Amino acid sequence: MVGVAIVGTGFGQKVHIPAFQAHHKTEIKAIYHRDINKAKSIAEANNISHASDNLAEILALPEVEAVSISTPPFLHYDMGKQVLEAGKHLLLEKPVTLNANEAKELYQLAKTKGLIASVDFEFRFIPAWQYFHQLLSSNYVGNIRLIKIDWLGASRADTSRAWNWYSRQDQGGGVLGSLGSHAFDYINWLFGPVSKLNAYLNTAITQRNDPQSGEVKAVNTDDNCLISLELANGTPCQLSISAVVHAPRPHWIEVYGDQGTLVLGSEHQKDYIHGFKVWGFQVGETLTEMEIPPHLLFPQHYADGRICAFLRVVDQWVIGIETKQEITPSLKAGVYSQLLMDLSHQSNDGRMWVDVPNLESFLAA
Repeated sequence: MVGVAIVGTGFGQKVHIPAFQAHHKTEIKAIYHRDINKAKSIAEANNISHASDNLAEILALPEVEAVSISTPPFLHYDMGKQVLEAGKHLLLEKPVTLNANEAKELYQLAKTKGLIASVDFEFRFIPAWQYFHQLLSSNYVGNIRLIKIDWLGASRADTSRAWNWYSRQDQGGGVLGSLGSHAFDYINWLFGPVSKLNAYLNTAITQRNDPQSGEVKAVNTDDNCLISLELANGTPCQLSISAVVHAPRPHWIEVYGDQGTLVLGSEHQKDYIHGFKVWGFQVGETLTEMEIPPHLLFPQHYADGRICAFLRVVDQWVIGIETKQEITPSLKAGVYSQLLMDLSHQSNDGRMWVDVPNLESFLAA
């Protein structure tokens, strides 16, 4: 069994704790929260033996071999570095850091120390997405001529939703970080690397109330992102992301090739893991829903659908720890996602197209 410590108890409490408790090869040994009373309460409720408000104390526990971090993004770099320097394997939520240089440093530190560092890029592990990937790999659509992606949600649409770290660019907030980080990873996974991009970022709700101070504060993070991409093979890709719209089709990917079309989409508003379907047709045929092969389906469902996909991320991480081999997605994928986010901000600020360096070149620089 791999002894795991949980750092971060928002998403961590909803998804990480139940997933690690359900996994047959992991055991939660410790929980971290900055408030010791909350740490103890969560530990007691989940039968976890050690609770602390001191990360160094947790990392000193010999039974802790690996650490999962799901704190807000501005804490990832310092905490991740502390974990790796202590010789523990690392699983990071996305966005992995505040900039690509921080992500690169963590990736290189993990490699130097022979540790397995992974990222929760869970869309790679959803059955419909895996089938979609297989169909693309089998050349179902032929030569791709256009990719169109819409990821439109209402999680921040309520103007009364409180001001917090998500409203601050310097703390890694915004929809580009929360959703774009995933999108950039799955674009690379499904279609390959990007050669250039042009981004327009927009703040639709420019101020929110801070419940701690009672003041109305400015929001300087993005609610909407419109990003044009040119892939390394020349294919155009249009990516539209929003956290402030009420859309009937929240997550939709359309791929148009010279031999056919593939569509991956979900109308599920709440559970963003389940509800995906795949449709396709080849030239001269009719668009038809395609059955997902049974061997790709989740073996078990949970009340919170995110646990199903996260369990598969944990599977990969554990395999890497056991075999001492870098797995996919490793923190290297997190570096690439973060690089594309950095360049999107650069493009938006300069109102210009930006070239995307080769990942290996960036890592070697």
